Amino acid sequence: MAEIADAAELLASELVTNAYRYSGGRATLRLRALDGGRLRISVWDADPHISPPFDKRHGVLGPVPAEADGGRGLFLVCHYADAWGGHPLGDGLFGTSGKLLWCEVGPPAPAAPVCISG
Repeated sequence: MAEIADAAELLASELVTNAYRYSGGRATLRLRALDGGRLRISVWDADPHISPPFDKRHGVLGPVPAEADGGRGLFLVCHYADAWGGHPLGDGLFGTSGKLLWCEVGPPAPAAPVCISG
């Protein structure tokens, strides 16, 4: 996975920073190797609000003013990740609530073989 190390480090850093800056509570990072040399990066935090575009999986982030100190993290995730999304977690009844933001990076999954008879 050496060829995706730089992108994976950037993606993990941006998701963890987002959780740290905006959740105000605990957060957890999980890295999971997938088939085909892909890597899934997931960050759980205690804030149930899912920021756009992760709330819809598709969307365009508005421009960030050049003088702004922040606001580029999720743009970087969307740009460098091959897939991304967000899911709300629980209702807090048993102490588990918040959200999970995730992204994947790596070589594209191989296409399924197509059988043509004729």
